[in-house]
Amino acid sequence: MCTFDSPISRCETMHVMVLTDGTQRACAAEHGCPPALDCPLAAVFVGEEMVEGRHGPFPGRSSDRSAL
Repeated sequence: MCTFDSPISRCETMHVMVLTDGTQRACAAEHGCPPALDCPLAAVFVGEEMVEGRHGPFPGRSSDRSAL
């Protein structure tokens, strides 16, 4: 038996079901949303995109892909 407990919503703009337990930016990249698109699900995503700042990457996000 399989259980699936991640939050999911239907995007009426792209006509797909999307997982909303990540970031809006990641979802847009996965589903090919145009950059100028106003996301109808913007309020339901749980995370914010972490970006590298002047002090380096945020904890838990490695710039070194060789560790993967």
